[in-house]
Amino acid sequence: MTVTLADVAARARVSPATVSRVLNGNYPVAAATRERVLRAVDELDYVLNGPASALAAATSDLVGVLVNDIADPFFGIIAGAAQQAIGEGAPGRAGGEKLAVVCNTGGSPERELRYLTLLQRQRAAAVVLTGGAVEDPEHLAAVAAKLTRLTDAGTRVVLCGRPPVEGAVTAALPFDNRGGARRMTEHLLELGHRRIGCVAGPAGRTTTRHRLEGHREAMAAAGLPPGGLTVHGSYDRTSGYDAALELLRREPGLTAIAAANDTVALGVCAALRERGLRVPDDVSVTGFDDLPFSVDAAPALTTVRLPLHEAGARAGRLATGAEAPPREAVPIPGVPVLRASTARPRGR
Repeated sequence: MTVTLADVAARARVSPATVSRVLNGNYPVAAATRERVLRAVDELDYVLNGPASALAAATSDLVGVLVNDIADPFFGIIAGAAQQAIGEGAPGRAGGEKLAVVCNTGGSPERELRYLTLLQRQRAAAVVLTGGAVEDPEHLAAVAAKLTRLTDAGTRVVLCGRPPVEGAVTAALPFDNRGGARRMTEHLLELGHRRIGCVAGPAGRTTTRHRLEGHREAMAAAGLPPGGLTVHGSYDRTSGYDAALELLRREPGLTAIAAANDTVALGVCAALRERGLRVPDDVSVTGFDDLPFSVDAAPALTTVRLPLHEAGARAGRLATGAEAPPREAVPIPGVPVLRASTARPRGR
């Protein structure tokens, strides 16, 4: 059932005219009243009526690109490629470019939902969600419901690097994080490593779980304890540094560390150097994503390459309708790139 302006007014205990003034911002309204109206809008999930709203009409060429952290090269590369493709894609209503806006959630589930609500109110032409999802049942249900409302209203919804979710989406371009992590750990095992530490990402996110599952599958297949040497942390350099020290404390004789991503791997290498250990002579180190700096690290980083730019560009084309959506969500594989940060353990 469609929520009307009158419904919002009744919930906020004000007149429909007051609701209109708050939403259009063209007349002064008391702060307490404004807050009550906006709370009612959120609770009822009210969306502005397009023909009646200059705001909605003015922003119908809007495309929102949601990222976890725009300062993280993983998200920056995807968002940049998507934004370029959106600008080059199907023209807007007046023949000009669509406006791509990057929304930085900071990893907050609440902010992710808030941005989706704002884009729904603005009648966005498309929404691109990037990276892993928070694995909280209540949040996942709320996101699924929001995506269904967006697609029902004609908004294209594209998932890039995110597993398919329940709810209506235009297209999903998931990464095969599990397979990539499994193949990288298999590489370490083939070199002869058996005491392998794992620096996983933050718990409760799909990317973390899938990469950790891939690592543990390879360990179990080799007859090794799959869940032994694992430390969770953020996807940043400091986390890698701290986790490496913790792994060395638990197992001073470890010979390899599989890091959650390339940035974490840099922190791991810094901690090893500080402890007087050489990479890869004493400890081999692997990353994930193949970010631009990986080849210039010292030593050059063995990692899993994900086609971030290509995936972002494709997501942008799907968002504008310049490319037809795939019939099914086929995971995009991660390809191991072998460089100088891995070698056989000493004595092998």
